[in-house]
Amino acid sequence: MSYLSNFNERIRDDRQMKALTGLSIEEFQFLVKRFKESYEKIKSEKYEKRQRENPRARAFGGGRKGRLDTFEKKLFFVLVYHKTYPTFDVLGYNFELARSKACENIHNLTPILGRTFEELGVKPKREISGPEEFKEVFGAVEYLIIDVSERMHFRSKDYEKQKKDYSGKKKDIERKIQ
Repeated sequence: MSYLSNFNERIRDDRQMKALTGLSIEEFQFLVKRFKESYEKIKSEKYEKRQRENPRARAFGGGRKGRLDTFEKKLFFVLVYHKTYPTFDVLGYNFELARSKACENIHNLTPILGRTFEELGVKPKREISGPEEFKEVFGAVEYLIIDVSERMHFRSKDYEKQKKDYSGKKKDIERKIQ
């Protein structure tokens, strides 16, 4: 049984919703309204741009609707993906979509979710250019712990480069990857 069949009845409580999306049912309902506004803005902007470049006979909103036919399903789909990061095969199976359609929907819906978070003022900061910007973003945080992993790579013939890449805890030459 997929997540989409009997969508409203399948989510039993806040705990299950938080496990799948990271949000409570109340937060999800609030976000659906904002997501719908962002979705409609972006789609109408794209449609108007397309109409200026190459006018079409079909009206805005025409065509097939697909499996993710409501804004609740669209938002749930993209939130489940970003909370659990399943492969597109697994995501497609759970939502009764082809792997390619799961991929296509994620690439179409993620920017809309990002714009929604931006309009709400809760979009996370991804890049920090220096200490001043770090202080602006994090305020009074004194220490920051960053988890990294090491990935093996070929040993350089230059001893200085080898020394720079040596992790110290293994006999291999590795680089830290964030």
